[in-house]
Amino acid sequence: MEADKIIESIKRSARELFRKYGYNKTSVNELAKRANIAKATFYKYFDSKELILHAILMEYIQENVKDILKKNVGEEDLAVFLGNTILKVSRLTYTVCNEFVGWEFIRESANAQEYLKTLSDDLEFLLLSSFIQNDTIAASISEKKLTFLIKTSKNIVFSFAFTAVTEADVRKNFISFQKEILPYLVHATIH
Repeated sequence: MEADKIIESIKRSARELFRKYGYNKTSVNELAKRANIAKATFYKYFDSKELILHAILMEYIQENVKDILKKNVGEEDLAVFLGNTILKVSRLTYTVCNEFVGWEFIRESANAQEYLKTLSDDLEFLLLSSFIQNDTIAASISEKKLTFLIKTSKNIVFSFAFTAVTEADVRKNFISFQKEILPYLVHATIH
């Protein structure tokens, strides 16, 4: 197999196994077996299971952020555009972390919490660079204010994962965020 095909096979295997069994319950041996490669070959392309997780999560989030921005770009009202985009990306990030990693594991594992910090920082950079590439946003809002909006929203949403006991709690938190918090964050960003 050529390198690109091997990498894609590893990613596909990781997506399938992490979704089915969760990150914590999937071993590198299982990933290699599903990808039809040797364990040593896995390590040739990814230094750890955490790095393959990061690669597939960031790839998935990046593709979806592009789609979200494209769908919202027709919105004339900048506040509505920012609010809708932040809310959709926040839900996406929460859902992806839940689907691939599982919040129970993240809450209980120091390594998972460190990983979440890395993911959070990379997500912040991805959103900021995506917003800055949008001509309307770049012309209307400073990078400092965009950073404020993204950081604050991200921190609030990630706190849901650590404080919510049930999915119903998460839904209530998102409704509260959408109706009570996000409008003020967007207003502070624009004005």
